[in-house]
Amino acid sequence: MATRSEPLIVVDADACPVKREIVQVARTLAVEVLMIASFDHRLEAEPGVRVVQVDRSDQSVDLYIANHVGRGDIVITQDFGLAVVVLAKGATALSPRGQEYDERNIDFLMERRHELAKRRRSGGKTRGPKAMTDEDRYRFQQKLTKVLLHRQEIGEQ
Repeated sequence: MATRSEPLIVVDADACPVKREIVQVARTLAVEVLMIASFDHRLEAEPGVRVVQVDRSDQSVDLYIANHVGRGDIVITQDFGLAVVVLAKGATALSPRGQEYDERNIDFLMERRHELAKRRRSGGKTRGPKAMTDEDRYRFQQKLTKVLLHRQEIGEQ
């Protein structure tokens, strides 16, 4: 995306459980939201929220985000691989549970993902993520608000 004066919240929206919370925070702080999802997920644009639908292939949403995210944007994703790309482009990456991915934790998260995938390929079982709770949603909203307010305070782009 072209250089913007304000950050954009970019959402890996296919399986994002906090879309409503993102829109609430964005409206409160007057930040634009861009939700990207495959055609399998029907999303509706609304004031302050643009929607881009991409094809159904495995990595289409991730590729779109990687090709359009800019420095200073905030990307909401559960995908550690996408988070690595986003961080390299100077954007912030947050999980839907409010964890900020950064240079201190992304290597560990990628290594853990690799180990779990190896275990599954060899027939082992792994647990999926816990169900989202109201506390998780609240923590996410607080973290997103904190990140946006910090950027507004220091004028970071």
